[in-house]
This record gives sequence, C-alpha cells and structure tokens, in this order.
Amino acid sequence: MENIWSSSSGRIELDLTMEQASKGYHTGQCDGDIVELRSIPKIENQLQALDPLLVKSELKEMGAWDDVELSNHEDNLDRLLWIACGDLIEMELQND
Repeated sequence: MENIWSSSSGRIELDLTMEQASKGYHTGQCDGDIVELRSIPKIENQLQALDPLLVKSELKEMGAWDDVELSNHEDNLDRLLWIACGDLIEMELQND
C-alpha cells in the first residue's frame, strides 16, 4: 500500500510505501538506506521534480540546518526523504 507524505506546509508530497519508509527511517544510521531508496526510479523521479528552492525553504523552516548545510540540493533531497520516511513511520505507530 502506498502512502502520501506531505510536508508541514503541504507544498511537497512524496508517494512511498510503508516498507520503503521503514527502510529509510529506523534506529541507527540511515544514510546508506536513503541512498538505496533514491535508486528506486519512482522515488528519485519524485525528488528530482522538486524545486530546489522549495526543498531548501521547507528544510530551513525545521530549523535543524543552517544556510551552509542547506546549500547542497542532493543532500537536501536526502534529508527530505529521511524526514518523509520518519513522519510516515510515526503516523503508522500512532494509528496502531
């Protein structure tokens, strides 16, 4: 089953399965798993379609990264995917 994640502003949406979300967000280091998820064409196509300035703006609103850290769009896409995975997992846990 696929799930639509929406950013807090509602300006960004990503379509992921719960299996994908659990791969991208778990205890321990997730970087390698995010790279693997980005190798899935459906996920990567969604990410590449996003406006870099919009992604940066969404991440900046979270307050976890400064302008220097947010200067690399590919890193921002990794962050966004990780956040989306985490939000979907947390929503699933709340619904159980």
